Amino acid sequence: MFLLVYIINFVDRQIFSILIEPIRAEIHLSDTQLGLLGGIAFAIFYTFAGIPIARWADRGTRKNIVALAIVIWSVMTMFTSTAKSFGSLLIARIGVGVGEAGCSPPIHSLISDYYPEEKRATALSTYALGIPIGGAIGTLAGGWIGEYFGWRTAFLVVGLPGIIVAAVFYFTIKEPPRGFSEPEGVPVSKETVPLMDTMKFMWGLRSFRHLSFAGALHAFVGYGVGLFLPSFFIRVHGFGLAETSTYLFLIGLTGMIGTYLGGFLGDRYGKNDKRWYMGIPGIATFVSVPFAFLFYTTSDPILALILAIPAYILGPMYLGPTFAMTQTLVPPAMRSLASAILLFILNLIGLGLGPVFAGYLSDLLKPEYGEESIRYSLLFLAVFGNAWSALHYYLASRTLREDLKAKDRLADSDPVPA
Repeated sequence: MFLLVYIINFVDRQIFSILIEPIRAEIHLSDTQLGLLGGIAFAIFYTFAGIPIARWADRGTRKNIVALAIVIWSVMTMFTSTAKSFGSLLIARIGVGVGEAGCSPPIHSLISDYYPEEKRATALSTYALGIPIGGAIGTLAGGWIGEYFGWRTAFLVVGLPGIIVAAVFYFTIKEPPRGFSEPEGVPVSKETVPLMDTMKFMWGLRSFRHLSFAGALHAFVGYGVGLFLPSFFIRVHGFGLAETSTYLFLIGLTGMIGTYLGGFLGDRYGKNDKRWYMGIPGIATFVSVPFAFLFYTTSDPILALILAIPAYILGPMYLGPTFAMTQTLVPPAMRSLASAILLFILNLIGLGLGPVFAGYLSDLLKPEYGEESIRYSLLFLAVFGNAWSALHYYLASRTLREDLKAKDRLADSDPVPA
């Protein structure tokens, strides 16, 4: 059920990307404006709303919060179909962002109560399969509906199922006790932790600082590339909208392999050495760099489609280990808030700035390269961003074991600061 919710989440988020070309043509928007709509307009409200919602989730009934969030983002997705200007699109994207802020922090906390530490990365990776599945479905549905019925109809159609899913979620999910998966004898406080205490504790962990920035750089690349990848195939390789959506749907499904594999390998090798939770995403991110270089520089559209597959597999391998280690680094009473803080960093930098940077750089290069400017914008983003991200995963691994001991000392002395 958690996976289904996340699929709906990313269908509603991804559909904007595949439809930006017809939206651009009708409302006359620049790549920078599209980047603002796909990035910071969504991200700034998504990230800032996430903190108080997570605070609420650490105190309240998490399943109710998620059900309400699904309704909000689904309604705002349907509202997008009525937009007639940049301003109305902006309001719709803000609404979707606020709604989706209530999804992952409560669900990460629920998963951490259902699954013990040694299975947590695999469980969170299974949940994260919603990203490639939802992204692929959103791309396919948006492309085909947009091609034959218009982009407005596409937003209306994909928003509606969320209302049904919200009702099913509310009536079927059971709220577990907090700390349900913790080993017997481990103290679990029922009190919430003050926001500043949580932030101070987490920021004092050097491994968290590096893993959060590594994830943010990864998201910077992922969201920047993700928003403009359909435009890249349409502008550079001459594909049609429905054709592009079909290819990206099929390639996007391969992201399921990497999403699950990252968590599985993290749990498998992390049993003996926790540093593998940082090593797995670091290695995968670094290995993706040469494939990205070849992908963006080839002029052969078929070869480009083939080279996209390794990137789709290697890219999401960071998700499970990164979120699992964040949950493991903090006591149970901090988990929703810890997830929201990580998402705040990832999405403010990644989702907020990645698409804007990609669009701005494309506009900057357009006088010299024309429609091919998007090629060089995304090339720069993927190569330098991923290499930098891999470096911070390595730096996070160096202090991880020491920081895990700090969490244990906190739990033994006073699990929740007064």
